[in-house]
Amino acid sequence: MGKLQPEVRSRWIRLIAEQGESGETVGAFCRERGLATWQFYTWRKRLGGPVAERFLEVQVAKVARLAPSQRGAIAIRLGEGCCVLVEPGFDPDHLRAVVAALEARD
Repeated sequence: MGKLQPEVRSRWIRLIAEQGESGETVGAFCRERGLATWQFYTWRKRLGGPVAERFLEVQVAKVARLAPSQRGAIAIRLGEGCCVLVEPGFDPDHLRAVVAALEARD
């Protein structure tokens, strides 16, 4: 990839900082400004922006027996009844994309 134009780099640095200070989710922030969420994440990663936007409370719940194929799996329960089951050997990039897509729904 070629060199970044200074004005493009400055714009994304400003947008990333603005989102962090706004308290809005990335999805909501991007929708309001007509930005693609995937593009925001790409630029944030490229420019070394924050990895975690906020802390989320995690509660450990007892689960009835899992099927043999699900042993060692992690269930991530999100708002509105959504649940993501992460099995051993998952692809981290794929999980990030799923979480970003779910976050963009709000």
